[in-house]
Amino acid sequence: MTTVHIQIHDKTHHGAEKPTIENFALSLNAGEFVCLVGQSGCGKTTLLNSIAGLDPHYSGEIRVGNSQQNPQIGYVFQQPCLLPWRTVRENIELVFSTQTVVPTSQVDSLLDFMQLNAYQHAYPKQLSEGMRRRVSIIRAFATNPDLLLMDEPFVSLDAPMAREVRELLQQLWHSRPHTVLFVTHDLREAIALADRLVFLTSRPMRVLREVKVPIARNLRHDVRIIEAFRDELIHNYHDLHPLL
Repeated sequence: MTTVHIQIHDKTHHGAEKPTIENFALSLNAGEFVCLVGQSGCGKTTLLNSIAGLDPHYSGEIRVGNSQQNPQIGYVFQQPCLLPWRTVRENIELVFSTQTVVPTSQVDSLLDFMQLNAYQHAYPKQLSEGMRRRVSIIRAFATNPDLLLMDEPFVSLDAPMAREVRELLQQLWHSRPHTVLFVTHDLREAIALADRLVFLTSRPMRVLREVKVPIARNLRHDVRIIEAFRDELIHNYHDLHPLL
C-alpha cells in the first residue's frame, strides 16, 4: 500500500479564461479510502486524469509512493470502457499485456469474488450495466495497483444496483486493501465508503474542507446511521451546504 502526495499549483485548459485547478494540496495515507466530494464540472475528473498521467499539463507535483519508481495505477472510469469484441476475461487480462505470464489464479479469484465466474466468456453486450461495472472494477484491482482511482463508477446505475455493486466494492477493498481516491457528488455514497471526505470548491478547484468518517465499517449499510452523519455535517459546517 502506498502514500500519495498531490500538489497542483495551476491546471488551466488550453484557451480557458481561468484555471480548472488552483492551489490544490492533498495527501493520502497508505491504504486509505478517500472520497472527493464536489459539484459536477468542478474539475474532479481533470484531477484524476492528471494523477493517472493522462493529462500531464499542469504545474505542481504528484508523487505516488517512491518517486524514483513508476507507480502502478488502476483507474475505474465513469463508463466501463470494455472492448465489445473481447470477452469479460479477455477485457480483464488486457492489463497484463506487457507481461509474459497472466496470473490466471488472481483473475479467477477476482471473478469469483465479484460473482462473475459464470460470465467470464460472455461479451460486454451480454451483460447488465451493473455487471459491466464489476468487470471494470476487477480490471482495476487485477494488477494490485499502488493507487486506485475511481471516477463516479456507479453514476448511471439505479439505486438498488448501485448499492449492490458498492457493497461488493467495499468487501473487495476490505479483503485487498489499496490506497483509493474515489470521486463522487453523492454525499451518502461517500459516507458509506470513505475513511475521509474531502470537499472541493467550484472552479478553480481546491480543497474546501476535510472530514473523517467515524462510522464503523460494519455499520455502513445502515441508512439511518449514514443519514444521521449527513445531518451532523449539515449542522456543523455551513460552508458545505452547496455540496450537501
